[in-house]
Amino acid sequence: ALPNIKLDEPTISMIFRVNDSPFFGREGKLVSSRHIRTRLYTEMERDVAMAVEDVDGDSFRVSGRGVLHLSVLIESMRREGFEISVSKPQVIFHLDEETGEKLEPIEELTVDVPDAAAGKVIELVGVRRGEMMSMEPHGSRQTICFEVPTRGLIGLRSKIMTATAGEGVVAHQFIRYAPMKGNIPHRANGVLVSMGQGNTEAFALDALQQRGIFFVAAGTQCYEGMILGEHCTDSDLTVNVQKAKQLTNVRSSGTDRAMKVAPAVKKSLEDALEYIDDDELVEITPENIRLRKRGLTENARKKMKRAMQNN
Repeated sequence: ALPNIKLDEPTISMIFRVNDSPFFGREGKLVSSRHIRTRLYTEMERDVAMAVEDVDGDSFRVSGRGVLHLSVLIESMRREGFEISVSKPQVIFHLDEETGEKLEPIEELTVDVPDAAAGKVIELVGVRRGEMMSMEPHGSRQTICFEVPTRGLIGLRSKIMTATAGEGVVAHQFIRYAPMKGNIPHRANGVLVSMGQGNTEAFALDALQQRGIFFVAAGTQCYEGMILGEHCTDSDLTVNVQKAKQLTNVRSSGTDRAMKVAPAVKKSLEDALEYIDDDELVEITPENIRLRKRGLTENARKKMKRAMQNN
């Protein structure tokens, strides 16, 4: 008899839940927890590397082999007409039965980059607790191997692509579980959160450009609690992007100026999943990918923050 094939265990988990935003049911056809549950359990039967378990009536914990593995499932569901909200990817930890020590998954990361960008990549991976194992030149490019905690891989692909001007080739695979390697920085900046519901105005975006980078363009529909961009500091800021220019019959020279609104920074599904924080969600519909806070109102966000601090 042939030996049994051992399947690698999932290393990343995410919470899939019913979309409860103000735009619920506008774009998707399959929106209930019954539809989502049936689809996830059907996928688990086809994909042996995926695990699904019920958290409560409206939420499901889906575990897989990485952010890309789960984002492929999310994209498939989106194209089929599903509306869902998903949480930040979380690493699955284990406990050592002998010592009781907390263990985390370690992966082998292979990066193929141009010579000029090799130093930047080594620095990026080093900040995320990665250890360089080998470095081989191939003409004008370098192939570098690292051992990195799975926690450090979340959000790393997009940073490597930025540092290498899109020329980097990234691949990683699970190796083993090892003791925790310390804290890993995630996102240094806060976000810009919408104060109300309605279409974004170019006048408001132009006035707020010094506050940060926007992910939405003028004329985009948004709601209270929706994330509109990245703040220039480490705190969140609630902004009014529905404020339009007051039009009167009085005109004076020198008061009007041409508005110059920078183009919106559009995030892909994988970028959005890697970008969000613990108190944020990605709302996925057949037509849009939106970032939002768990608590849509400011009072709800304050209550959630106090509860997290008490715990």
